[in-house]
Amino acid sequence: MSKSNNVYKDAYNRCLRLLDETRSLPSEPELGTLLGVSRTTVRSILARMEETGLIAWNKRAKTVLRDPRPDDFFPEEETDTLAEIIERSFMRRLLAGGAEAGMQINELELAREIGVGTTSVREFLIRFSRFGLIEKRRNSHWVLKGFTRAFALELTEIREMFELRSAAAFAALPQESPVWADLDRLEDEHRLLAREIATRFNAFSELDERFHRLIHRASHNRFIVDFYDVIAMIFHYHYQWNKAQERERNEVAVGEHLAYIEALKSRDLGKVDAACRKHLKSARHTLLTSIPESRPLQKS
Repeated sequence: MSKSNNVYKDAYNRCLRLLDETRSLPSEPELGTLLGVSRTTVRSILARMEETGLIAWNKRAKTVLRDPRPDDFFPEEETDTLAEIIERSFMRRLLAGGAEAGMQINELELAREIGVGTTSVREFLIRFSRFGLIEKRRNSHWVLKGFTRAFALELTEIREMFELRSAAAFAALPQESPVWADLDRLEDEHRLLAREIATRFNAFSELDERFHRLIHRASHNRFIVDFYDVIAMIFHYHYQWNKAQERERNEVAVGEHLAYIEALKSRDLGKVDAACRKHLKSARHTLLTSIPESRPLQKS
C-alpha cells in the first residue's frame, strides 16, 4: 500500500494514539475493526511502526517500545477522516465514467478498492440510501438508481437555500479563521485551471466539490454539511449524462467560482448573495439539461 494513501495516513495516526493507552497492541483483525481499515492496511501500519522503533512485532505479539513523538505523526493536512475518504473515493468512481442507473455496487469490491473495512463502506452506502440514490440488494450488493426531474428540482431548491445561508456565514468569519487561507489556495487552483482549461477541463468536478464543501462547512450545521455530500454526488454524477459542451460549461463555472470567491473576500453580503445566486442558477440549468426528457430515469 502506498504510504501517500490518505486511508493509510489517517489510520496510522489513529493507531499511534493507541500507543499512549496500551503497552501491547491487539490482533490484526481487532486492529482492523478498531481503525475501520483492511488487514493489508493494518500490516502496513505495523511494519512502519516496527521500522521506526515504536513496536517490536513478532507474529501475534506487538509490544510497545516507546511513546510516539510529534514527528512520528503524518501532518494533519495530509489526512482526511475515514468518512471523507470513502465519500471522495466513491465519487471519483462515479466521475470516472460508465456509471449509469442500474449499475451494481459490491461492498467488498469497493472496500478493497479504497483500502478500508467493509463495515465503513456499508455505513456510507446506508446513509446515502436514505435519499433514494442507491438501493440495497442481496449479498452485499447495491444498485445505483436514477431520479426524476421533479426530484432534481426539489434538490436544487434545498441546495440554494443551504448554500445562501452558508455563504453569508462564510463572509462573516473572522479574518484569523483558517478558512481564508483555504480559500486562497482554492483561488490559486481555479486560476491555474482557467489557464489550462483546454486540456484539463475535466479536472473541474473535484475542484468544484472541494470549493462548495468549504463554503458549507462555514455554516457549522452538521445537517447542512451532511446533506451536501448527497448534493455533490448527485450533481456531478448526472453531469456525466451530457458531455456536450463540457469544456465550455466548466470554463464558465470556473469564472463564476472566481467571481464568487472575490465576493466572499469582499465580505459584502449583497455581492456574496448575487454571486452565489448566479452560480447556483447555472448549476440548476446544467443539472436539468443533463437529464433528457425521454430517458427512463427511475429504476427499481
